[in-house]
Amino acid sequence: MSWLTEERLRQLLEQYRSLGPLPGIGLTFLKSFVPPLPTIAIVGLNGAVYGLWLGFLYSWLGLTAGCVTTFLIIRAIAAHPYLRKWARRPKVARAMSWVRQSGFSYVFLLSLFPVGPFVVINMAAGLAAMRLRSFLLAVATGKAVMVFAVTYIGNDAERFIRRPGELIYVLLFIGISLWGVKAIEARFARLAQRRADRLAAERLQNE
Repeated sequence: MSWLTEERLRQLLEQYRSLGPLPGIGLTFLKSFVPPLPTIAIVGLNGAVYGLWLGFLYSWLGLTAGCVTTFLIIRAIAAHPYLRKWARRPKVARAMSWVRQSGFSYVFLLSLFPVGPFVVINMAAGLAAMRLRSFLLAVATGKAVMVFAVTYIGNDAERFIRRPGELIYVLLFIGISLWGVKAIEARFARLAQRRADRLAAERLQNE
């Protein structure tokens, strides 16, 4: 992994740019399977090589697809003895507990950070049998906020060095995104509560 410096990653992206979006998407996709890959460097370089919007799109697609693929694989083989043993590790057990209690918030908030235990989060969500829709929404929105912020900086890093005050726009975007996702989460919570109330009312009628 020491070979994968920022300069070599840039060379790889430039060398295979003729393949279109595949190198940019592929490198970020691999992040879910090769944890040491530097997320900030890859996402920032995608912004520098492909431009702001294409760099954002390719990084977001790759990261989201990698997380969902890991989640689905683990959920499909959750009964394997090795995975059951792995799930008893303290760090994994805590992650699974958080997923069961507040899966959407837990996955979303940790997806906002460009560094973190991504593989553990994805696997814990799969082992805890989190709903695919909730996991996909949490990962897609959280990664979108993080990827846009890093791509925005990587697309024109020199400007932020000259004018660091412009980082306020990135922080504002993150704040607005947090508010929007919380509103979505609140809507899902209300729907879940209504469903639970309806089921409880039906049980009372049957009794």
